[in-house]
Amino acid sequence: MANYIETDILALTAEELNLKKSNVKSVVELLDSGNTVPFIARYRKEMTGSLDEMEIRNIEEKIDYLRRLLQRKNEVAAAADEVDKYSSQLKEKLIKADTLQEVEDLYRPFKSKKKTKADKAIEKGLKPLAELVFAQKESTADLEDLALQYIDSEKGLENIEDVLSGAEDIIAGDISNDAELRKKLREFVFAKSDIVSELKNEEEAEKYRDYYEFKESINKIPPHRILALNRGEQEDVLRIKIECNDNKAEKIINNYYEFKGDQFYPLLENARDYAYKRMIFPSLEREVRNHLTDKAEEKAVNNFSTNLKSLLMQPPLVGKKVLAIDPAFRTGCKIAVLAENGELLETAAIYPHAPVNNLKEAVKITAELIKKHDVDLIVIGNGTASRETEIFVVNMIKNGLDVEYTIVSEAGASVYSASKLARQEFPELDVSIRGAISIGRRIQDPLAELVKIDPKSLGVGMYQHDISQKRLEKALNEVVVDAVHHVGVELNTASAALLTYVSGVSANNAQKIIEYRSENGNFRSRKELLDVYGFGPKTYQQAAGFLRIDSDADPFALTPIHPESYQEAEKILNKINYKPSDIRDNQILVEIRDKIKALDLIETAENLEIGVPTTKDIIKALQQPGRDPRESMPGPVFRKDILKLEDIEAGMVFTGKVRNIVDFGAFVDIGLKQDGLLHISEMSDFYLNDPFEILEIGQNVEVKVLNVDKKRERISFTLKF
Repeated sequence: MANYIETDILALTAEELNLKKSNVKSVVELLDSGNTVPFIARYRKEMTGSLDEMEIRNIEEKIDYLRRLLQRKNEVAAAADEVDKYSSQLKEKLIKADTLQEVEDLYRPFKSKKKTKADKAIEKGLKPLAELVFAQKESTADLEDLALQYIDSEKGLENIEDVLSGAEDIIAGDISNDAELRKKLREFVFAKSDIVSELKNEEEAEKYRDYYEFKESINKIPPHRILALNRGEQEDVLRIKIECNDNKAEKIINNYYEFKGDQFYPLLENARDYAYKRMIFPSLEREVRNHLTDKAEEKAVNNFSTNLKSLLMQPPLVGKKVLAIDPAFRTGCKIAVLAENGELLETAAIYPHAPVNNLKEAVKITAELIKKHDVDLIVIGNGTASRETEIFVVNMIKNGLDVEYTIVSEAGASVYSASKLARQEFPELDVSIRGAISIGRRIQDPLAELVKIDPKSLGVGMYQHDISQKRLEKALNEVVVDAVHHVGVELNTASAALLTYVSGVSANNAQKIIEYRSENGNFRSRKELLDVYGFGPKTYQQAAGFLRIDSDADPFALTPIHPESYQEAEKILNKINYKPSDIRDNQILVEIRDKIKALDLIETAENLEIGVPTTKDIIKALQQPGRDPRESMPGPVFRKDILKLEDIEAGMVFTGKVRNIVDFGAFVDIGLKQDGLLHISEMSDFYLNDPFEILEIGQNVEVKVLNVDKKRERISFTLKF
């Protein structure tokens, strides 16, 4: 296809994102040559100006959109050229078009489509009359006299009404196809419209009570209400429409064409009304609905992403043996005892609850397991029978069992336990036992365990089933990828599920790593990855820096220093009279930290002939080899006693953990059966637009009880005390 239109996409991207064109150019070249976002962000800082993952992804998305926009502009230009309607005016309009929608508006006159009323009227020869009327050219003859000249029974124009109706169709089509007018009307509709809902199906009405007779400006309605309205419409309970002032819209059209109250005005008025009400507004209404949904989904996805990031970055529970319980009534509570590294030590089943009620044996089995394996912590899933199991554990603690407990979300545990991955990990175990293992491991190392589960199943957010699944999956996958690369992955213990999130590593690569490890033992160096079948130089380059090994043979593998920078890292250590293996000795490491602080960063970078950002990263890594960035995050809350709703009164203060955050507030766990609501209005004395401004999942907060609804088992909190 000929390039009718050319655009400097790099310059446009740099301008829109407020970045340097040279940095944008580098990012695009790196992406186009197969480099991953995490690799670029971490190891190509000199080229990108130290852009982070989000900025690089913004460039990736913007470049993709502008490339598609430019391609579409040239397709429209070619379509116009085919029918000899490509002009300098059209070219100028295409160049100025900023969105795909504007380009589609310009394409309307050349679009191959089903024959319209206007097309049929033109075929009957009514175009000259329509043009005369539309141009409002003064004529000595009145409109009916002009129409008489076009009566032709062979063409189906039997009378004046047929002729005027055809002319009206042509004018309405021209009004509808006017891209500039559509732009003006679009701006008006988007600025002044309301979204309106009314009850459609009374049988299913109760949960949509707030939307029986609902009306709100499209520019003020919050995202979660849009998603609620959409769901009500999809369930055929609500009827939703967009309303705006038709009179003002018609006035815009009158002013645009300078319609006058002359002899042609009645026909022009009919054509205007038909064009706006039947052709233009319905498509603008769809645009508004799509826009609102898009914005609501964007906010929902951002909420999910922020929540998921906080969930994944919960600190691991280092050096603790865990007894995990997957609670149940009839089928019994399944127990999995896990070593400090998550290895399964023993399993059991107990039946302390109805209908079996074998409490004595349940106490005996649990106590013996705790003593036998020197268990440090009991972890209880928060699903069915969780509260009853908590009471069972607390009673054991009160009777002398020296152990603490905590409750964790078991969201997604059942999904994992029945998955192919779980069957591969524990082929001989029952599904429910696999669930208990997942519950225990997600407190020992949340990131390593939760990556095995579809992020949508982790229960962090709202309306996950009402938004674009493709969009949600992409965003959540990016969050997992960023978390994995921020923390790093232990090459010798990582599961295949975790390895697949590492830069450049495919599912096949991950499986081959597991097989190689099984056949050859632990990796001793990063370079050994090149011996793995299918692990070529490009994959190695992308992945190596994010994989960790604690090995004498490759001391720098304990750090995020990339193998391509090993020589520079060794030179830095040599300058202060140390060798690479010294960073694995904690006593010597203290000395290295003191001496490395004295180095001049810029001078060191110049001597090494590398950039300052990379030099800075190397020095930081040498000071803190093996550091887990999750260490700074708040840990889980351990308990030895139970809280009951009937004991809670307004005014009491508790330390709780944020479990979930949504647009209107956060849900906080203080140890009750159900989480309490901390509404956004109770978070601050100042106006707060977004709960994420002050809270994150996993955060420990001190809350005061605002209200207790014991009948409905609901509790609300405040931070304002």
